[in-house]
Amino acid sequence: MTYEVDPVDPVARLRIMVAGVPGARVVEANLPAPLEAVWAVMSDLEGEFGRFQPDMRSVRVLRVTGDRVEALARSKYGLRAHFHGVLRPGWCWLQSRFLIIGMAAAPTSDGGTRAALTGGVRVPGRAAIVPLGAERELRVAMARLAGRVSA
Repeated sequence: MTYEVDPVDPVARLRIMVAGVPGARVVEANLPAPLEAVWAVMSDLEGEFGRFQPDMRSVRVLRVTGDRVEALARSKYGLRAHFHGVLRPGWCWLQSRFLIIGMAAAPTSDGGTRAALTGGVRVPGRAAIVPLGAERELRVAMARLAGRVSA
């Protein structure tokens, strides 16, 4: 017997991950640019990432081993986070002790890109996000991302 498995695109995978994190939200948008252009902005952790994420001032990648990433981030409020996670084409999931950041992108049938963002302040010791203000901030980040991609 042979089973055919439908591949799950990165945006669907992000929705699945977020479904298991209480308080987490996903903000999605169809961007009228090819996946390569959108992902070039989203995955540029040391450059573009800080320009579209409202609370990030800077990110410094410390180590990359295959698709594993370790990075230090500083918020516009001066707070620091030491992230560990995965960065591969169309997919990024980073966690620190107090933050979660998730990004995904997949091509659409019209040549555009479906982009998705999640993230927020983690509840210490649990896979949960404090929902206060998280969705609003994700919407701001998505609007900025759209602007960076179209620029």
